Amino acid sequence: MKVSKNSLFPLFILLAAVTFPACKAKKLAEKPAPVETEKMYAPAAKPTPPPAAAPAQTPPPPPAKPNYNFTNIQFEFNSAVLKTASYQALDQAVIEMKKDATVQFVLNGNSSSEGTDQRNMELSVERANSVKTYLVNSGISADNLSVKGYGESKPIADNTTEDGRVLNRRVEIKLNK
Repeated sequence: MKVSKNSLFPLFILLAAVTFPACKAKKLAEKPAPVETEKMYAPAAKPTPPPAAAPAQTPPPPPAKPNYNFTNIQFEFNSAVLKTASYQALDQAVIEMKKDATVQFVLNGNSSSEGTDQRNMELSVERANSVKTYLVNSGISADNLSVKGYGESKPIADNTTEDGRVLNRRVEIKLNK
């Protein structure tokens, strides 16, 4: 099929008539002129009166007195290893000890009656040293701590029962007077 130039010309005119209005320049919307508003001026600052004399400061309350009534640190049979349950009591002791860095303490190691006298004496000193190491690592001066071992010589409970022996495997933290 042959298309003649004469038949395409009216089609071209029609196409131009439809698309030409789309090329029309768009009008920009005019911005409204800014409205002049009355400027508000701050009133002149009034001179501030001189500050009143500072109220008398009350001295801060004295720090709470330390509570040196510590819980005994318990140990397992034939062991100088600290129990996990003892950490809380030791941390509380550290808090109280840090309230006065000049106070001296003695760590009294004890044992139950099981074993030889020599082994119990050694074990009681090892237990006291375990507590001392924990306290020193927590920031207490080693110069403020002394260690004593009593072996089985100072029981606080009956050594004939297991419950009594458990209570006797301990380290006591006492104020060194």
